[in-house]
Amino acid sequence: MSSVAVLTQESFNEHRSGLVADSAGDEEAPAYKDAFPPLPEKAASPEGTQEPVNAWTSKIRPLKSSVITQVFHVPLEERKYKDINQFGEGDQAKVCVDIMHKTGAHLELSMAKDQGLSIMVSGKLDAVMKARKEIVSRLQTQASATVAIPKEHHRFVIGKNGEKLQELELKTATKIQIPRPDDPSNHIKISGTKEGLEKAKHEILLISAEQDKRAVERVNIDKVFHPFITGAYNKLVADMMQETGARINVPPPSVNKTEIVITGEKEQVALAVAMIKKIYEGKKNATTIAVEVKKSQHKYVIGPKGNTLQEILEKTGVSVEIPPPDSNSETVILRGEPDRLGQALTEVYAKANSYTVSSVVAPSWLHRFIIGKKGQNLAKITQQMPKVHIEFTEGEDKITLEGPTKDMQMVQSQMEAIVTDLVSRMDYMEISVDPRFHRHLIGKGGANINRIKDLHKVSVRIPPDNEKSHLIRIEGDPQGVQEASKELLELASRMENERTKDLIIEQRFHRAIIGQKGEKIKDVRDKFPEVIINFPDPAAKSDIVQLRGPRNEVEKCSKFMAKMVADMVENGFFLSVPIFKQFHKNIIGKGGANIKKIREETNTRIDLPAENSNSEMIVITGKKENCEAARIRILSIQKELANITEMEVSIPSKLHNSLIGSKGRFVRSIMEECGGVHIHFPTEGSGIDTVTIRGPAEEVEKAKKQLLSLAQDKQTKSHTAELKAKPEYHKFLIGKGGGNIRKVRDSTGARIIFPTLEDEDQELITVVGTEEAVREAQKELEELIKSLDNVVEDVMNVDPKHHRYFVARRGQVLRDIADEYGGVMVSFPRSGANSDKVTLKGAKDCVEAAKKRMLEIIEDLDAQVTMECVIPQKFHRSIMGPKGSRIQGITRDHNVQIKFPERISAQDFTVQENGEANGEMVEEPAAPVDPTAPRKCDVIVLSGRKERCEAAVEALKALVPVTTEVEVPFELHRYIIGQKGSGIRKMMDEFEVNIQVPAPELQSDIISITGLANHLDRAKEGLLERVKELTAEQEDRSLRSFKLTITVDPKYHPKIIGRKGAIITNIRTEHDVNIQFPDKNDDNQDQITITGYEHKATAARDAIQAIVDELEEMISEDITLDARVHARIIGARGKGIRKIMDEFKVDLRFPQPGAADPNQVFVTGRPELVDEAIDHLLNLEEEYMADVNENESKMTYMKPTGDRGASSMDEGGRERGSSKGFVVREAPWQTGSEKAPDMSSSEDFPSFGAPVAATNKASPWGPKRF
Repeated sequence: MSSVAVLTQESFNEHRSGLVADSAGDEEAPAYKDAFPPLPEKAASPEGTQEPVNAWTSKIRPLKSSVITQVFHVPLEERKYKDINQFGEGDQAKVCVDIMHKTGAHLELSMAKDQGLSIMVSGKLDAVMKARKEIVSRLQTQASATVAIPKEHHRFVIGKNGEKLQELELKTATKIQIPRPDDPSNHIKISGTKEGLEKAKHEILLISAEQDKRAVERVNIDKVFHPFITGAYNKLVADMMQETGARINVPPPSVNKTEIVITGEKEQVALAVAMIKKIYEGKKNATTIAVEVKKSQHKYVIGPKGNTLQEILEKTGVSVEIPPPDSNSETVILRGEPDRLGQALTEVYAKANSYTVSSVVAPSWLHRFIIGKKGQNLAKITQQMPKVHIEFTEGEDKITLEGPTKDMQMVQSQMEAIVTDLVSRMDYMEISVDPRFHRHLIGKGGANINRIKDLHKVSVRIPPDNEKSHLIRIEGDPQGVQEASKELLELASRMENERTKDLIIEQRFHRAIIGQKGEKIKDVRDKFPEVIINFPDPAAKSDIVQLRGPRNEVEKCSKFMAKMVADMVENGFFLSVPIFKQFHKNIIGKGGANIKKIREETNTRIDLPAENSNSEMIVITGKKENCEAARIRILSIQKELANITEMEVSIPSKLHNSLIGSKGRFVRSIMEECGGVHIHFPTEGSGIDTVTIRGPAEEVEKAKKQLLSLAQDKQTKSHTAELKAKPEYHKFLIGKGGGNIRKVRDSTGARIIFPTLEDEDQELITVVGTEEAVREAQKELEELIKSLDNVVEDVMNVDPKHHRYFVARRGQVLRDIADEYGGVMVSFPRSGANSDKVTLKGAKDCVEAAKKRMLEIIEDLDAQVTMECVIPQKFHRSIMGPKGSRIQGITRDHNVQIKFPERISAQDFTVQENGEANGEMVEEPAAPVDPTAPRKCDVIVLSGRKERCEAAVEALKALVPVTTEVEVPFELHRYIIGQKGSGIRKMMDEFEVNIQVPAPELQSDIISITGLANHLDRAKEGLLERVKELTAEQEDRSLRSFKLTITVDPKYHPKIIGRKGAIITNIRTEHDVNIQFPDKNDDNQDQITITGYEHKATAARDAIQAIVDELEEMISEDITLDARVHARIIGARGKGIRKIMDEFKVDLRFPQPGAADPNQVFVTGRPELVDEAIDHLLNLEEEYMADVNENESKMTYMKPTGDRGASSMDEGGRERGSSKGFVVREAPWQTGSEKAPDMSSSEDFPSFGAPVAATNKASPWGPKRF
């Protein structure tokens, strides 16, 4: 049996004061082992005896494993699967595997001698229980039973949220079905194993038996007696519940019920009922008195949350009944003992009269001034009198005060004084203004009305639009009200005279007029601030822009905007210029140099199509004359690069649409057929007959003939027919270079148009011409298409040495043949088959054409020659061009193969002298070398037909760069090179040349330019232009290097620099100069140097001098401020001191730590501002010192934290006696030769983290275990 010692406050005080010292001597001191029990040893004792139970071991509980193992038995007669031969592999095993997957438990099956099944389940408790339930339901035959318990007990079987039922099913491994609440049956059905059925049945009956023991009793007691049963603050009913153990539910005062419900064990309920009835019997004859209390005072009798009623009940034992709030009755009934009613009545009247309600007359428009900004004025009163409630009612000219009677008089007098003061110095006025002008009076973002408010220090209330009121109310200082009303009326009258004008501006220009983020329209509004400009909603598709304002201003703004639109219309002209796709990159130039130059010089916008686009149109936008100039510049570039001619053909304008065709199909087919010439028709409706054709001379002539022929056909009689053919047949129908289709056209006179990639129907072929020509052409085309549909197979012989050419590059040549000749399939024999048979399969005509083309290729291969072209190796890279583009062009244009030699560096050439090579003797003399023979590294090899190779050689030689020299002053070389070579690199990219600048040590003025001949002139001009720019920059640099010095006392330097350099940065930016202050080590500490243009440097000097003059007018005074208030004046992160300096425009300097006079503060600024700042600081000191003195006076009453020695006093004022401290017997240091541990020893009491010296000395704390 254990005992508990209780330490009271008295015994604790006695212990602290040493009063128990005498009695301690009488009682035996505790033994050391009892007070400090040893920890249990890890290993068991050798004798195997059990260790004695002590204070440490008795509290240590062994940790349980989270994994448990249970064994379940299924008898043979209850087994669901009884096929013994399939044990471990039948349905039974599958079920076990499924259970393991589902629950996470581990199952092991074994067969007993009686053919019963033993299942060992391992896992966490929850998993084992779930597995058990699955085993019972799936491996064991099921039985069922019913158990009948009272219907009202069913809910206890189910439990909260069905938790009890789930637990029961898991525990017994059964399925329990409880009838629904609307089912009158009281039978509960259980299904599962026999053992589970019995367990579940037992558990359910046990729950029912427990509920049979419980009882519910309802006692009807008049509502007026409930307070006596509950007691004050429900203390009495709580005591009864604790004493009886029953639960007593008394309805709250707000619920109009008389029934008290008691639940619990039968004996407990009976005892509680008896106690309640006893209280009722004692109080039912209680005396009552009725008193009249004003309805408005009832809430004071009730108190917050009814606490006052409870307080009266606790003090007097009398219940106070208050009529409900919705009743008009003012009668309050007191019920209780006669001798206590008088006291209760006094309490009721005291509470009722403890609060008073009064009102202060104040015009409703003054209410918000009385309240103040964010309630500041009202807060001053409510902080002093927190129990007083002040209520403002909107629209009423009074303020209601409610609070304790003793505080009301003071609050009412304060409120009346505030109202009187405001009435004397405040006024209001109402003016009538048409509501349509209200938003104009307010201005954008409230700009107008806010300006009037700030200027006249008034409040202006403009009614919202939904009120449709004319009255505007102005409140504030009488003079300010008069001035503000006058200004508002003037604005309104001006608006009445304003004019509204609608400008018709095409919607496409609206965005351009507004500008990005409204920048352009903001400039217009700033120029005409009195004019309101309204643009329509983009979704409205309206062209009307509305201007409203004074008549003259509206007219001016209208003219200004009309001019803006006229400029936009003029600059909105655009031209489309067709330029061959291959020349677009030349139009752009290196890094966009060419196009940028044209844009800047012609002041136009030039848009080129995307690289992956098939369009060749370049769009130029701007003024008409500028667009024409840009067009001429672009066409001239194309003309320089190619043999382009331009021809004009006169065709009646009425035929233009029919010649162009639907979506430009007719004219596009002519352009494609004639080598991609450009045909430009004039704008529709212009009445111009001239059609422009541009392109290579031969193709232009061909296109002219076709156009005129087509126009002639259109003028006589035009007929159109359509037919369809698979897209892969189109190329074959057209033929190489349009040969097939030209034969049809020449023989019939009809025009045949094939679909382009943009057309939706890729099979549609259109035939245009006279009716007879169209019929013949259609017939020929249909025969061709029909023949293409007849698939044949043919064989041809190709020498195996040529096979590789056809199948190389993943069969690119064969793919080209298939594309060109209607999808013909060409099959070559496998590599190593040693066969020359090649199979062709496809339409008969396509096969024949493909076969013919292959024979042409073979003939070319047989006629191929190899030719050498000698060009020095140093030019090879230049000839190749970027990424080999130039050499690819030559290969493609001349249909030849070009191979460049391996690149050999200079060190690969070794010179042999006296027959020695690498220091060794050469026995045989080397063959003589022909000095005229070219080096291998200079020889470029070309292969192809002889005439093509010769043309390619000429093209290669034309790409060999030439060099020219330009004289540029040496001192400009570094500027031409630019930072990290960026300048010279840009020029080389722009002009496609190589520019060589001589080394600095040579001091040479000659710069070499190397490149193609047609690029050199442009590069030379560009370089000389750059020299002009640099010369001009040098002159400007010398002008900017003008220096000026100003002498300024160093003490003013920080002021000139400003906080974070704000002032000096502003001067530098404004005057575009560099201002240098002296370094710390400079001899001339008062010299400030200004560098820049002479006039700007002079202006900057004057600005600095103005600051110095202003600073010299300032004075500095020192004042004495108690150092204890410095921190409060400075504020958190200097916020307080910054506010003072900003407000009074002065500089404050507080003493540094360790200063001779810690109270001395310096104030610098203008004399009048310094005086104001000093007064403010002294006022702050006085205010803060009051707090400091108050805190110091409080500290004198604080308990000192001094030495608590033997002479200190206890709480009772008695002097403490000496204490022996805590004493034990049989301590280690008291037995044998050991001594008590030394408190000052670092060995006996080592610090955390400190190294402990190794020692063999036995420790008084016992043997060490580490």
